[in-house]
Parts: sequence; C-alpha cells; structure tokens
Amino acid sequence: MVNPANSIKYMRRGAAIVKGTIEISRFVVPYRIYENDGPHIVCINGVQQSMAMWHSFVLRYAPYYRIILFDFPDQGKGRIVSGPIFVSLDEQVEILREVMKATGANNNVTICSASWGGIVAIAFASRHRNEVKNLCLASLGTKANDKMVETIKNGFQIDPQNRQKMADMLIESFGQGLPENIKNKIVTQFKNMSEENLRAFYEHGLFVVSTKKIGDLINLSNIKAKTVLIHGENDSIIDLDDVNFLASQIPNCAVKVVKGAGHFLHMESEDVFDIYEDILSIPPKDEKKIQKSTG
Repeated sequence: MVNPANSIKYMRRGAAIVKGTIEISRFVVPYRIYENDGPHIVCINGVQQSMAMWHSFVLRYAPYYRIILFDFPDQGKGRIVSGPIFVSLDEQVEILREVMKATGANNNVTICSASWGGIVAIAFASRHRNEVKNLCLASLGTKANDKMVETIKNGFQIDPQNRQKMADMLIESFGQGLPENIKNKIVTQFKNMSEENLRAFYEHGLFVVSTKKIGDLINLSNIKAKTVLIHGENDSIIDLDDVNFLASQIPNCAVKVVKGAGHFLHMESEDVFDIYEDILSIPPKDEKKIQKSTG
C-alpha cells in the first residue's frame, strides 16, 4: 500500500514530481512520479542500480510522458523488512504490479528497462498480458554468455572487503564505454554498499549462473505487448545472436542495434536516445511551442 505520510509532491521546472514509498509484503519500495498528461512510462532498473540511472532519460522524456521510477528492495533506498535477502523473480514481478497500481499506471503503459530489469518486464508482460502496451528493453538476452559467467565467478573470488577491486573488475568487464564520472560513481557505490546489499548481489549472480535460459522461467509466447530489444554493438556480456534468438521467441518483437555502445547504453552516451525516439516519439519543436501557447 502507499504510505501517505511519506508521499511528497513538489514542483520542479514547472512539472509536478511526486516522491513516496509503498509497503509491499516484506518490502518497502521508494518511488518517484514525474507528472504529465502524456502517455505513461514505467522504468525498471538493472541490478544494483537505482532510480538515478534514468536521469538523462527523464530529462529527455519528462516533458512529454508521465514517468514512474522505483527502486527494488536491494536498490537505492529500497528495503527488505523481513525474510531472506534474496528477492525472487516472482516477488519482483509482484512489486512491479503493485507499484503500477499504486502510482496509477494505465493499461497503455510502456515499460522501459535495463539489463536484468528486462527479465522482470517480460515476466510481467507474460503474466499480465493486457496490462502493458509496449516493452522497450535494453541490454537483454536469454542467458549469461561466457564473459558474464566468467565475470560472476571471478567476483566470487574477490575478498568481500576489497570493494575497489570488485568495482574495477565490473568496469573492466563490461563498463569500459562509461564516462569517467559514471565509473567513479560505480566505485563509490561499491565502497558504500551495505553487507546486506552485497550478499544480495552475490546471490543474484548465483541465480544468473544457474539459470539456463529465460524461456525456462517465462512463457515468452504469451507476451502481447509490442516489444523492442535495444542492443549495444559493443556489449561484451550479451551476444547479438542471443538477442536475435530472444526476439524470435516473442511475438511482435524487433531488435535495434546501437553502434558504438556497450552494455550500459544511454549511461554511456545520450545519443542512444535517438534510437529510443523511434519507439517513444517526441513532438517536433514547433508542435511543442503550439502546445505551450494553447495550454
């Protein structure tokens, strides 16, 4: 349920932003809504990423879309109140559904995701096929490739207290295309990560390695939403052949490849949003002016 005491509405650059928390089963989930009369978008973070990862996305699309962000219990300020530190896929799907209900996302919503967030998105779209219109999924394949498995296994060998080495390994493995300021934020994130979040990170890695294919977990043929898979040409942990195979398993699915981009796509370069605009259209500048003058 929504906790009204923790819900705050304020104005920023002329647009209302609502911040609050939702109590869902054994979790506390923070959310943020960028209010707008336009179509609805729900964004799902990647593993150990927070709402902050969507900053440049919000700057581009908040003037035209109603955007909903949130953190899973092991991300940002999300919390596990009781029970195990591992949050199952079923629990993540239920969290997404409750967030959408509590924040008023309609059935014409587009879900945008990054990496593991795409797994949650397609699981949701398969189980609740009439509750989402479009899926825009970045950096998603059907299984961990050899490079990802190697990275996860090497991570298990690192002393849990050596956070710098953990961050450096991840950046070297699949974050080379990130700007230096983002690399520095990853290092800081690992140094400040709680023991609980670190254990959740390890458990997620074990789950990824042990899972053979997405199709073992999700009925992909049941997905009704129009789907686009966005793949970075230089993504070292997701293979293009695997992305194309995933697309072949989902009805009404297309693949778009971003030249020169790696796994983190729009965190590497805002030019990636040029390909997003094929999916999430933005009114021409002159049309925007007309809307403002008549609004």
